[in-house]
Amino acid sequence: MKVAAAAYPAEFLDSWQAYEAKLTRWVSEAVGEGADLLVFPEYGAMELATLAGREVALDLEASLHAVSERVPAADALHASLARRFGVHILAASAPVFDPAIGPRPVNRARFFAPSGEMGVQDKQIMTRFEREDWGVVPGGPLRLFDTVLGKIGILICYDSEYPLLGRALQEAEILLVPSVTEALSGHSRVRIGAMARALEAQCVAVMSSVVGEADWSESIDVSVGRGAVFGPPDIGFPETGILADGVLNRPGWTYAEIDPGAVARVRREGVVLNRLHWDDQVGRDGAPEVVALR
Repeated sequence: MKVAAAAYPAEFLDSWQAYEAKLTRWVSEAVGEGADLLVFPEYGAMELATLAGREVALDLEASLHAVSERVPAADALHASLARRFGVHILAASAPVFDPAIGPRPVNRARFFAPSGEMGVQDKQIMTRFEREDWGVVPGGPLRLFDTVLGKIGILICYDSEYPLLGRALQEAEILLVPSVTEALSGHSRVRIGAMARALEAQCVAVMSSVVGEADWSESIDVSVGRGAVFGPPDIGFPETGILADGVLNRPGWTYAEIDPGAVARVRREGVVLNRLHWDDQVGRDGAPEVVALR
């Protein structure tokens, strides 16, 4: 199969039709290159706030509501494009007010099958900005999506930095890591996390990023990143673990071919068996013995 990881510039939109045209253009381009799975980044949907005007888009609280109100229409558009082009699409995540969770919004990614059917994955662990400044809260549990492309899990940005979340998705053959980071250091943390999860679980990790400046937003005003695809540096994969790497801060798609059998083979016959040997850590995760050396 072929995956496409977006380096996506969030833009000021002058109409809903402009958003439809932009998304259709991006999907059409990836499909034209043979992509089966398209991955958009975390909070790329914040550009929907601009449809309510610059003042609303610049206001942290107002922008949450403006985007959440547009999510149902955005979902309908993504479902239509997934059906039209016969692909799987991870939509750019968005703040969503969900009464089933509480009064504050979650950071929700929505995953669409070629049938148009949708599954959702909420971010599990909030960054300092989300919890201290923005009031975005953890949402529903981790989910594993069983698709014709294989088993797919989603770790939204900061979540990818936590090995136990990755371990909970150990059955996933592909991990999707949508992200947005304002500095190279933040991008590097998520990138290292995605690579580590691919190493530990002996799977493929697909990372997408928001890129560029958005002077109409307090939440994604400057974004640094690129698209990339990682695997374990072992048999059937590159020795660096990097299957594909975009150019930092250059908008566009990064593509990689994935052999569905490669994950099964490396889990079975790898030079190392990180996923299998994880349980060897049991009983070794307590406080270390302190040895005084003078």
